[in-house]
Amino acid sequence: MTSEPAPQYPQMAAVRGRTEPAPRRVRGLVDGQVLFDTTAARYVWEVPYYPQYYIPVADLDLDLLTDENHSQRLQFGPSKLYSITGSQAGEPAVRIFDADGDGPVAGYARVEWNSVQWFEEDERIVGHPRNPYTRVDAVRSHRHVRVELDGTLLADTSSPVLVFETGLPTRYYVDRTDVSFENLVPGDTETLCPYKGTTSQYWSVRVGDEVHPDLAWTYDYPLPAVSAIAGLVAFYDEKVDVVLDGVPQARPKTHFG
Repeated sequence: MTSEPAPQYPQMAAVRGRTEPAPRRVRGLVDGQVLFDTTAARYVWEVPYYPQYYIPVADLDLDLLTDENHSQRLQFGPSKLYSITGSQAGEPAVRIFDADGDGPVAGYARVEWNSVQWFEEDERIVGHPRNPYTRVDAVRSHRHVRVELDGTLLADTSSPVLVFETGLPTRYYVDRTDVSFENLVPGDTETLCPYKGTTSQYWSVRVGDEVHPDLAWTYDYPLPAVSAIAGLVAFYDEKVDVVLDGVPQARPKTHFG
């Protein structure tokens, strides 16, 4: 029996169940109404990759909630489910943990991410809260990067922008003039990233008669921290063949793209 090689990039620093204070103002709006406005939220890692915000019940507008009369005891303690008043019946969006419970989030509420518009200070955030243990750097480089799939050339550049993001393999962003678009097929996929923004385009890759879905993407208007990737094209290292400075790279294994 052989073990898999260790990933060649930094891993996440938090584990499931960890809680930490979130030293920033966090707000949630529903149809223009403020459901919560707090400077005392907590990060709670429900999965190892990124946290969720838990909101103090004292900072919730309870008048906007409807009790669903559904009590549960979970890993984090006893709780009750609530829906947001006016939302579709049968879709509870808020879980309030009993203030006198014995768990780490007693007196806090978990709000379903897609049920409100989230803001950190005055900036809208999408996807999930930014992980305080995640760093994302977009760095210009002159390393030679070739991207291929089954022997078909997809990109060849000596001026990539390398994106180093905690928990993910290095992403190589390539100028469009160095991409072989004759092998790419535009698609309608759109993804959100709290560190980079919203993708502008995805492409599938056609090799012979086979089409491999959603292997490349671009951000035309990325967030300021990674502005260097604007308009460049990246490929999933996990699904293509990358040759870096003449050395073929092993395809990494990750939990998400």
